[in-house]
Amino acid sequence: MSDDPRPRPQYGEYATPEQQRAAIRQPEPESEPAASFDPPHPPTAPATTVAARPTRMADRIITVALLAYGLVTVVGAIPQLVDFSSFADTWMEVAGVDGEFTNTAQGALWGGVGAAVFAVGWVLTAAWAWWSLARRRVSWWIPLVGAIVTFVIVSVCLVIPIFGDPGLVRGLAFGS
Repeated sequence: MSDDPRPRPQYGEYATPEQQRAAIRQPEPESEPAASFDPPHPPTAPATTVAARPTRMADRIITVALLAYGLVTVVGAIPQLVDFSSFADTWMEVAGVDGEFTNTAQGALWGGVGAAVFAVGWVLTAAWAWWSLARRRVSWWIPLVGAIVTFVIVSVCLVIPIFGDPGLVRGLAFGS
């Protein structure tokens, strides 16, 4: 029995490299190779391999569907915003305000600005989403964020002429 307190090795765990080579009958390594030796190059993948990232088909479908829905919404909203007086009259009717929209000059200006913001917002959102999709990144959230940001800006553009209308202010103040 030996004086070593370690348990008896089962697979040569305590063997030195020389003892391991002797057990598997492998020759000793030669001396250090010359300095001019080039290290082996890592293998290159063939050109036909698939990218490491998944294709995320569901993400692509959802992103494109949201962009298409946004485009339909923008195309439908632009004519309403260009005819802002009609839009404001309808809004006042739905809000339960008696009267007619009279702030037509400011309404035409801000309605045009709102229509332009809608169009530019969609184009920027679509460009960002396509850029992200091309890099195989998760992109479904981009149309949602773009829609929210664009809608908030357009809403501010629409509130300015509507709440600048004296008929609306009178209708809200007296609770018609």
